Amino acid sequence: MSKLILFDIDGTLISSGGAGTRALNKSFNEIFSIPDGFKGVRMAGKTDIEIMKEGMFRHNINPEDKLVKKMVNGYIYHLGKEINNNGRHLKPGIKEIINKLKNVDGFYLGLLTGNLEKGARLKLEPFGINPYFPFGAFGSDDENRNRLLPIALKKFSDIYKISIMPEDTVVIGDTPRDVACSKPFGAFSVVVATGPYSFEKLQNSGADLVLKDLRDQKRLIDSINNIS
Repeated sequence: MSKLILFDIDGTLISSGGAGTRALNKSFNEIFSIPDGFKGVRMAGKTDIEIMKEGMFRHNINPEDKLVKKMVNGYIYHLGKEINNNGRHLKPGIKEIINKLKNVDGFYLGLLTGNLEKGARLKLEPFGINPYFPFGAFGSDDENRNRLLPIALKKFSDIYKISIMPEDTVVIGDTPRDVACSKPFGAFSVVVATGPYSFEKLQNSGADLVLKDLRDQKRLIDSINNIS
């Protein structure tokens, strides 16, 4: 039976070396003349648009569409520069596990991320892993992460002409928000302790499988194969 495996990006596949936060702050400062505008904003697991609006609300700025669009444009511009830093890195076991998964008959890989699509591709490009993920659901599809899974399933069906049910879908992330956007639909939820949350905290997230990192290939693949 076919399985759709959807990966989060930040904290799961990669660390951008802080590029996203720096790009947001630079864009915010250019538009509103407020430095370090996202100080205190917890970003993990949120969509980019949600984060931008939260930053505006914190400074009593009405997040009207034209301002959000300006923020998006500035963010993408600065992200393209900030991603070129020495702190960026793949999370443990990523190249190995995505190589293994893509070679399993009936397994399809995609993305489910709060990143804007352009931002997601910019973050993955330096690592050469964009081709592993030919499609995805992004924060630019819907600013509410909890609505992204059905979007991913629709995009997959449109591209591959195959219908996959949510219960044959695996969502791999690193925060409780990754669990929250997948479990209500019946998807199999995997979280890894390679982001801001500890292994112990993730054990209370409601995920079906909690891993320290994605070097645990056998356990992950066995779990996917056992989904019925």
